[in-house]
Amino acid sequence: MSKSMIERTKQRLKLSNSPVVKQCLYYLKIWRCGDFPLPRLPYQAVFAIHQLVNQTLAYFVRVFYWTPLFKSQIGRCGQQLYLYGGLPYMAGPLEVTLGDKCRISGQTTITGRSSHHTIASLTVGNNVDIGWMTTIAVGDHIVIGNNVRIAGRAFLAGYPGHPLDAKTRAKGWPETDEQVGNIVLEDDVWLATGVSVMAGVTIGKGSIIAASSVVTKDIPAGVLAAGIPAKVVKELN
Repeated sequence: MSKSMIERTKQRLKLSNSPVVKQCLYYLKIWRCGDFPLPRLPYQAVFAIHQLVNQTLAYFVRVFYWTPLFKSQIGRCGQQLYLYGGLPYMAGPLEVTLGDKCRISGQTTITGRSSHHTIASLTVGNNVDIGWMTTIAVGDHIVIGNNVRIAGRAFLAGYPGHPLDAKTRAKGWPETDEQVGNIVLEDDVWLATGVSVMAGVTIGKGSIIAASSVVTKDIPAGVLAAGIPAKVVKELN
């Protein structure tokens, strides 16, 4: 029986007005979805065992595989590094220094500018969170201070990767030196979800950048900034 014949047969059965056919289809859907009356308590126990096994395996993979691999690729790593969700992706000439008690998502991307003759450097302080799907593109230097919080999908754009000129971009040429800049996040800065920080920007101590903002100029200490481009909304007490 060809695939088209099977599809036509299925359509005829679905459109049938026969009570027998409708009843058969009803029970077939129950069977397909596994919608059976099953005892709740045993499956609660099975779920608890499932969670325990998963968490135990995840612990051993994290401690004895992902973390040592990541540490082997960076210059200095402080104590109590916590990787979660896998191994961060690293590319390009890059020197990374991590402080103590850092927590980094395994979905993080960290790159160094490959078109420059020097090695880019990323310096991360103590007690720093780097969230899910964050990208840190280091042009020359990026400094992340102590107690900084970077939420998911943030982007520190120390270099863009492509030139502004369309013809040179089409040829695959890299960005120019004028497009590259350092980024500094001083102590206690918080970048909310989806924040982008452009090259050449410093964000002052304790400042908060609202979700989805794009920071194109320096932000002073102790303020809340928001928008595209980000502007100071209010001072924080």
